[in-house]
Amino acid sequence: MTESNFALALRLLPGATWETIYMVFVSAFIGLLIGLPLGVILFVTGKGQIAERQRVHQVLSVIVNIGRSFPFAILIIALIPFTRFIVGTGLGTTASIVPLSIAAAPYIARICEVSLQSVSTSLIEAALVMGSTPIQIIRKVLLPESLPNFIASFTVAVVNLVGYSAMAGLVGGGGLGTVAIQYGYQRFNGMLMFWTVVLLILIVIAIQWVGGKLAKSISHRRGLG
Repeated sequence: MTESNFALALRLLPGATWETIYMVFVSAFIGLLIGLPLGVILFVTGKGQIAERQRVHQVLSVIVNIGRSFPFAILIIALIPFTRFIVGTGLGTTASIVPLSIAAAPYIARICEVSLQSVSTSLIEAALVMGSTPIQIIRKVLLPESLPNFIASFTVAVVNLVGYSAMAGLVGGGGLGTVAIQYGYQRFNGMLMFWTVVLLILIVIAIQWVGGKLAKSISHRRGLG
């Protein structure tokens, strides 16, 4: 890197890295608040489950499938009016959290449902025989038993959000994606693009490492690993 490029990188990359981390983890948290209960409802209302409601399950399943299949590049543009209504602007780091959260929620809901399906039916049946209510089964059986699998899958969801956050740079979403596009691609600064990619990869590696460690720790604690 030339001196000017080095100075530009020092000025842009630290703040952009923090913006990316901020976007990813806040949107993951909001997506979790929406997606986790949605995934639980999807599971317990399924056929043969503790609160079977086929119509509810089918409607929610369609909504989740549509949400998961919607291309994020189109979603972020389509949600600009809604984003402006929520945060007062359609541009910037905080504005990007709105479409990122909405994109994350259906994905998290589905991985929650799949994680809950890994819980042994004998445990659920034993809880029913002991007179546990559906809420008690969810709290004391389903969520604790599925937690290691859920954390592992949730880690993948957070990694996907890193990619989505970079795509948000196409519409001025802030973070490393905006730096890569506005200062790297549009100004033909290959080295700056290279370092934004390196930083994104390092963020992904860190997320995967923490998620894997946490999932293994919980599995060993519960005697599952």
